[in-house]
Amino acid sequence: MNWLLQLLSAPSPLRTRRGMDIDFPLLAGSLALLGLGLVMITSASSEVAAASTGNPLYYMIRHLVYLSIGFGAAFLTLLVPMSFWQRNGAKLMMLAFALLVMVLLPVIGREVNGAKRWIGFGMFNVQPSELAKLFTVMFIAGYMVRRQVEVQEKLMGFIKPMMVLGPIAVLLLAEPDFGATVVLVGSCIAMLFLGGANLIRFVLLAGAVVGAGVLVMTSQSYRMQRLTNFIDPWADQYGAGYQLSQSLIAFGRGEWFGVGLGNSIQKQFYLPEAHTDFIFAVLAEELGMVGALVTVALFVFVSVRALCIGLWAEKAKQYFSAYVAYGLSFLWIGQIVINIGVNIGRLPTKGLTLPFLSYGGSSLVICCVSLAILLRIEWERRTSLGNEEIEFSEEDFADVEEVARAR
Repeated sequence: MNWLLQLLSAPSPLRTRRGMDIDFPLLAGSLALLGLGLVMITSASSEVAAASTGNPLYYMIRHLVYLSIGFGAAFLTLLVPMSFWQRNGAKLMMLAFALLVMVLLPVIGREVNGAKRWIGFGMFNVQPSELAKLFTVMFIAGYMVRRQVEVQEKLMGFIKPMMVLGPIAVLLLAEPDFGATVVLVGSCIAMLFLGGANLIRFVLLAGAVVGAGVLVMTSQSYRMQRLTNFIDPWADQYGAGYQLSQSLIAFGRGEWFGVGLGNSIQKQFYLPEAHTDFIFAVLAEELGMVGALVTVALFVFVSVRALCIGLWAEKAKQYFSAYVAYGLSFLWIGQIVINIGVNIGRLPTKGLTLPFLSYGGSSLVICCVSLAILLRIEWERRTSLGNEEIEFSEEDFADVEEVARAR
């Protein structure tokens, strides 16, 4: 308990002379999305919950439990200084490796719909890929601070982080979780670019990653089937294109102002995963194009605000905090773009949740933790707490090569 008492007594945005000192715009936008998510999950899951459990509010109650856990985790995260994450980036990275290996073990990993992405703890499932994304961003940000000149001027500055991202991507693909792999790798490459990486090397690396993605996409028949069905879902609307065609029907039924909250037809066993991957389609059906555009505007506001927090931290020379903010922002942006793109038929079907909105315990908790980290970064930047000259020895950090050898 000593560590908790130390955290509670340390400087934090929760305890200042003015009371709570938190970036209100980001907090308000995020809470608006969380509230909207609770409402839409209650509506989208009611029919499925009533049929499978006899309680139409079953998923809403579980989501409230996840929200409580998320708020508790966010509260504790707000107390943690960014210097802690910087010092322990390598340890968190090794923990991410361990969790991604554990989920593939037959006794530990839990398989759902043909994918082994969860570790079961009684009534709850933990998704290691969500933690792995957060911890990888922390580690890459620390690497960029330690090797800033190398990242900006040498090719090896690009190659070394790939030695870590490569095994992480392989483990994610083994689950399989192609969507999480794309989001994580894309976010880390964006971090390297914003960290001042040479444009030519960035283009070459991005081209190599895209080429690898195409190779992975075409290596499995089910992925190729998803790609072809996305191009024309109506060619097999009662087979492989069923999910996407039902999603498009939901958008069509919503028109401008929707059919009304709770009046969705598609959620009544027509649209699979209505409260998880395709919750945006149900939202568009019930709230219409206007409701969908307002939701997108909220996502844009929250994402841009998070990027601005990174920019402000960089101007204050708090580079680790800046890179973390950039990474977390791109994780959100990647998931938002892919999820909505899948829902409207612009991208192949991927099993990615919509941040803040979709049902899913691990995703929701990590979203709350990420939000708390961004709020902490913004507060440290304003109070200049992160500008303190802290001397780190080489032993405080494991280099990329060490992590690669430890995997």
